[in-house]
Amino acid sequence: MNVVFDFGGVLFRWQPHEFMPRLLPLHARNEETTAALVAEFFQGYSGDWGEFDRGTVDAFRVANRIAFRTQLDLADVQRVIDAIPSELHPMPASVALLRRLKAQGHRLFFLSNMPIPYAEHLERTQPLKEWFEDGLFSSRIQMVKPEPAIFHRAAQAFGIAPGESVFIDDFALNVKAAKALGWDAIHFLSSEQCEADLVKRGLI
Repeated sequence: MNVVFDFGGVLFRWQPHEFMPRLLPLHARNEETTAALVAEFFQGYSGDWGEFDRGTVDAFRVANRIAFRTQLDLADVQRVIDAIPSELHPMPASVALLRRLKAQGHRLFFLSNMPIPYAEHLERTQPLKEWFEDGLFSSRIQMVKPEPAIFHRAAQAFGIAPGESVFIDDFALNVKAAKALGWDAIHFLSSEQCEADLVKRGLI
């Protein structure tokens, strides 16, 4: 079986509700203000941030756009953008799950919405070539999930059939899009839940 992993929130830690209060404590003072700041800053990973993921704007331009739109100081916006690579820690339980799947002989791939500087950081610091046979970063192909085109591109690039593949993502819209295109898909909520869903499919 082919197993295609998302990165942020699945294999690598992604917790903006945790790091925003550390990085911008004056703006993320409690749960309510933090939730509002995260929503405004990342726009549900659409808008300005979606274009950063797509690779059509660079870090400098997206910082200026976010500062203009949110009225945050540009230095504060830049602080968040610059800090994100250090927040992308591998999630040990997910890495262990990945290794178990690989040991079972499954073909592993990745499909990640990821801006160019963060993709380059992961390529430098993580054993992606050891873990995966192949993978696509959205910013390299200027397509983003949940657009159907990126799933078609992934199937073609990896040489896999959606009906013989499991896609794992923490973002419900991406899971829904994959299923609509004939992929089996798991909505990742935790490593334990994901493992249970893979066991049900007989993959581990």
